[in-house]
Amino acid sequence: MAHTVRVCYLELILNIMLLVVKGKIDVCKRGDVTVKPSHVISLGSAVNISCSLKPKQGCSQYSSFNRLILYKFDRRIKLQHGYSLSSQVSGLPLGTTLFVCKLACSSSDEIRICGAEISVGVVPEQPQNLSCIQKGERGTVACTWDRGQDTHLYTAYTLQLNGPQNLTWQKPCNDHYCDHLDLGINLTPQSPESSYIARVTAINSLGSASSPPSTFTFLDIVRPLPPWDIRIKFVNASVSRCTLQWRDERLVLLNRLRYRPCSSRSWNMVNTTNAKGRHDLWDLKPFTEYEFQVSSRLHLYKGSWSDWSESLRVQTPEEEPTGTLDVWYMKQNIGYNRQQISLFWKNLSVLEARGKILHYQVTLLEVAGGKTTLQNITEHTSWTWVIPRTESWAVAVSAANSKGSSLPTRINITDLCGASLLTPGQVSANSEGADNIMVTWDPPGKAASAVKEYVVEWRALHSGVVTQPALNWLRSPPHNMAASISENIRPYVCYEIRVHALSGDQGGCSSIRGNSKHKAPVSGPHINAIIEEKGSILISWDEIPAQEQMGCILHYRIYWKEQNSSSQPQLCEIPYGVSPNSHPIDSLQPRVTYVLWMTALTAAGESPQGNEKEFCMQGKANWSTIVAPSICIAIVMVGIFSMCYFRQKVFVLLSALRPQWCSRQIPDPANSTWAKKYPIVEEKMQLPMDWPTSEEPEPLVIDEVFQVTPVFRHPLHSIWPEKGRVQDHYTSEEDSVSSPPPQRALTAETGLVDLYKVLESRDSHSKPVKPASSITVLPVDYLPTHEGYLPSNTDYLPSQEAPITDSLEELEPQHISLSVFSSSLHPLTFSCGEKLTLDQLKMGCGSLML
Repeated sequence: MAHTVRVCYLELILNIMLLVVKGKIDVCKRGDVTVKPSHVISLGSAVNISCSLKPKQGCSQYSSFNRLILYKFDRRIKLQHGYSLSSQVSGLPLGTTLFVCKLACSSSDEIRICGAEISVGVVPEQPQNLSCIQKGERGTVACTWDRGQDTHLYTAYTLQLNGPQNLTWQKPCNDHYCDHLDLGINLTPQSPESSYIARVTAINSLGSASSPPSTFTFLDIVRPLPPWDIRIKFVNASVSRCTLQWRDERLVLLNRLRYRPCSSRSWNMVNTTNAKGRHDLWDLKPFTEYEFQVSSRLHLYKGSWSDWSESLRVQTPEEEPTGTLDVWYMKQNIGYNRQQISLFWKNLSVLEARGKILHYQVTLLEVAGGKTTLQNITEHTSWTWVIPRTESWAVAVSAANSKGSSLPTRINITDLCGASLLTPGQVSANSEGADNIMVTWDPPGKAASAVKEYVVEWRALHSGVVTQPALNWLRSPPHNMAASISENIRPYVCYEIRVHALSGDQGGCSSIRGNSKHKAPVSGPHINAIIEEKGSILISWDEIPAQEQMGCILHYRIYWKEQNSSSQPQLCEIPYGVSPNSHPIDSLQPRVTYVLWMTALTAAGESPQGNEKEFCMQGKANWSTIVAPSICIAIVMVGIFSMCYFRQKVFVLLSALRPQWCSRQIPDPANSTWAKKYPIVEEKMQLPMDWPTSEEPEPLVIDEVFQVTPVFRHPLHSIWPEKGRVQDHYTSEEDSVSSPPPQRALTAETGLVDLYKVLESRDSHSKPVKPASSITVLPVDYLPTHEGYLPSNTDYLPSQEAPITDSLEELEPQHISLSVFSSSLHPLTFSCGEKLTLDQLKMGCGSLML
C-alpha cells in the first residue's frame, strides 16, 4: 500500500515538471531574451537586454522583413529589423520591471517572442535596537529589532544567541518582513549573572548586514508575569484601614501599585519592596468606587516591569457624613395668622455624604421658647409646613446615612425682602448662550457695607402647574455684583430671578424675569370671558402654555373692531406684570357688536392671534353722547315753536292725530224724554275764579231752576259774546303761569270746558215763548248734537252780533269741539233755585252726567 502511494506521488511530481517545461517552451518557442549582468541589480545600475529569434521563426527568409520590438511594460522603447535586438536600459526604479520582445510581420499583427523581469533593490541596512525578553520564569526567549529601510528584495533574517560554555542557538526567520523572532529556548535562574550575546543578520541578493551584539543576563531579560488574584480587605468595615492583596512569581522583589476613584483620570502610585503580595492603604475615601492594579519586577534596578494586572473595582465602606447642607427657604402668608414656609436644600457632595443618604431630618424650633416643636424625616430635598405668624421660628436640617448624621444647618425664618435699605438696585438678566444667564446688580446704596452675602435664586415660570416649580439658588460673596446661572437653565423658558442681599437675619431683594434664549410665542392668549360692568368690560384670558411662550412675555395686546368692519382694529397694550390674566376696557360703544382677540409679545416678536370672541354691550349710552344731541334738538324746537305759523300747523297736526276715544260726541239732549217734558232755561251765571290755595278746591255752588228757557243767539253769535268781549276773557300763557286768574267768568284760557247746558222741556205741540229780552228761544226739537257747544277756535268769529231770527229753520246745527287746544270758553250762569255743586257732577271727555 505504501509502495503504491509513493509511485503515485512520483508520477504527480513528474507531470508537474513536464507541464512547467512545456509552458516555458511554449512561451519562448520563437526566441530568447537575455539580461546582463543580472536580473537583480542595485538601484542606479544599468542593464543590457538582448532579444534574438530562433532559426526559421522569422516572418521570411529575408531578415529585412523581420521587425523586432522591445516593450517596457506596455511602452515601446526600441524597434529593429533583423533576427536580433539589443538595448541598454538605466534608471530603473526600485521594485520589479517587466520587459517583453515581440515580432511584427505586418502593421497590425505582433507575435510575442519572450520576456524578462528585472528587480531593482538595495543592500540590507544593519538591524538596530535588538532586545530580547523572556516572559516569566518559564517563558521562552523572544527578540525584536528594527529592519531599517525596505530593500525591495527578498531578505532573510537569522537570529543567533551565544551563551556561557560556548552554547549557541540560531534560528532563521521565514517571514518576508521579519522584525521579531522567538528562539523557543528557556533561560533558567541557575546562573542569574551569566551573560548572553544576541545578534541578528539580514541577507539578500545584493549583500548582508548584522546588528550590533546585545549583551544581557537572566535578570535583564526575564519579565515577570502580571500579578493575579487581587483582592482588598477592609478592617472592621472601615475605610480608615484596608489591605490590598495579590499573588505573583516567587522571584519578584519589587512591586508597584496604582489606584484611583473611578470618576477620576489620574492615578495614585505606590512602590513597595518585598511586599509578598500585601500592602496597606490609608488614604481611601469612604463610599467611593476605586480601581486597583499591581505590577512586579525581579530586581530593584535590573529587568523590566511586568504588565499591569487586571483591574479590581471596589466601593469603599460608608462613613458618617461631613459638612453641612446648603439650605434656602421661601415664606408665604396664607391667612390672618398663618404662614407657609417651604425649605429647599442641596445634596451633599460625594466626599461630604461619605455614603448613601437615606433621609433628611427637619427640626422646627420656636425661637422664644427654645423648644422643639416638630421633627420630620423626609427623603426629598424640600419640605413645606404651615406655622403661626405670631411667633419667631427657626429650622435645622441634617442628612443621615447608615453610619450617622451630618451637622445640622440652622436658619431663622425671617422676611427675606423686608429690609428696604438692603434692596439691590439695577438688577438685569442677559443671555449668555442657550443654557446660561448672566445676572448683574448694584449694591444697596448706603447699606452696601452691611451685606454679608448675596443669594441669587431662580425658578421657571409655569402657568397652570399645580406643584411648585423647583427652586435653584447660588451664593455670592459681598464683593461680587454678578453671577452666571446655568443650573437647570433651558432655552425658550422664562425664569423669575431674585437677588437677595443678606445681613444677619435681615434681607432685601429685587426681582426680574429673564431667559437664555427666546423667540415669538407659538400661540396667543385664549379669551375665556368678557363681563360688562359699569359702562366698561372686563376681559379675562388663560395664560399661554409654558411650552408655547418661548421666553419671557413682555406685553399683551387686546385688539377689537366692529363686526363685519374692514377698518383697522383698535388695540390696547398691557405690560405683563400689570394684569396677569384680566384687564378692563372702556372704549366700546353700547348696542354695537365687537370682535375681540389677543396676542402676546416677547423680545423676539408678536405671537399669532388667539381666539376671537364677539361681544355687545347692553348698558346705556354715554351721558355726553345723549345730552349733546338732545340740547341741539331742544334749541331747534324752541326756535320753530317761537314762530306762530309753525305752532298753528303743529297744533292742527296734533288735533288730526288725536285718538278716537278723546273725540267722542256729546249725546243730543233733545232726543231724551226728559228734555221733551221739562223746559230748560239758560241763565247766565258767573262762575267764580278765585281758586283756593288748599289742595282741594271749594265746591262751586250752582242754583238749580225749575223753569229755565234756553237762550241762544245766532249760531255763531248768540252763544258767544262779541269778539271784543271774548277777548276780555283771554289771558296769555305767561300770565297763566306767573299769576292766578282773576275772579271772573270762565274763559278758554283757563282750560275749562262748558260744563253746563241749558235744556228746554215742553210739549211737542207747544210754541216757544218769546221773552221781552233780546234772546232767541230755540225750539225743543233742536239742540247741538256734536262734541259740545263751544267752538274750538274763536279767531274766526264775527265781531258784531247778527240780527235775531225767529224762524227755527234759519238756525243751522253748530259743531263745537271739545279740544285741549280750545282757545275760549263761554261763561255759564244759572238763575236762582236749588244749588248744584261740582262735586256732584260726573263728566268725561265725551259726555256729561249728573
